[in-house]
Amino acid sequence: MQYDTIAYEVTDGVAVVRLNRPDVMNALNTRMRAEITDAVTRGAREARVVVLTGTGRAFCSGQDLGDGGNAASLDLERTLRDEYVPMLMAIADCPVPTIAAVNGAAAGAGANLALCADVVIATESAAFSQAFTRIGLIPDAGGTWLLPRQVGLAKAMGAALFADKITAAQAERWGMIWEALPDAEFETGWQARAQHLATGPTEAFKRVKEAMRTSFGNTLEEQLAVEARLQGECGQTRDFREGVVAFLEKRPPRYEGR
Repeated sequence: MQYDTIAYEVTDGVAVVRLNRPDVMNALNTRMRAEITDAVTRGAREARVVVLTGTGRAFCSGQDLGDGGNAASLDLERTLRDEYVPMLMAIADCPVPTIAAVNGAAAGAGANLALCADVVIATESAAFSQAFTRIGLIPDAGGTWLLPRQVGLAKAMGAALFADKITAAQAERWGMIWEALPDAEFETGWQARAQHLATGPTEAFKRVKEAMRTSFGNTLEEQLAVEARLQGECGQTRDFREGVVAFLEKRPPRYEGR
């Protein structure tokens, strides 16, 4: 696929998907959703970590309300079902770790696009907003599933009903994101995190993701069985053997991702 609304590059095992409509604060239109879906799927094949970030002063301002006409003519149910679901599931089901590097405002569906990633790193000047009720809608793009699990029902309900801006520092305190970095350290910070994952035990990371996501629907006994199965699989990987040898030899491991 040719990319018109995003930029895509792979360097040293890191696939970076940059939302690239800065004139509209990287608002999501039909084309961009298709391109993100394709790029994340491609990144899972070509790299060992996928990073989503934005160009300009925003990460993503949410749905482009001017896409395909006017807001009144939008078929929101179809758009969510046919365009958002594939994009979000490509991120959620990505077999390698995903990072959302939130470089600025993340509002509405843009906030939940970020929160769908495995790890969210934000610059301190960024903010998150569940802006939906401001225009008579409910949180979508996974917001009603993600937020209660990340911050608890009380905070999630307040964020949805009041639609207040949540600063990056607040989001970090609430457990909504992994970390908020000073603006001057943001680029080097998320790049270092991405490189750490890109040179790590990729097969173990895949199974960390599976175990964590599976846990929400399991009893403790069921989850212990999942852990046993996945740990057995990890024990058969070259990276496990390398990790043990490196530990015994007192040197940094050289993981191949297999």
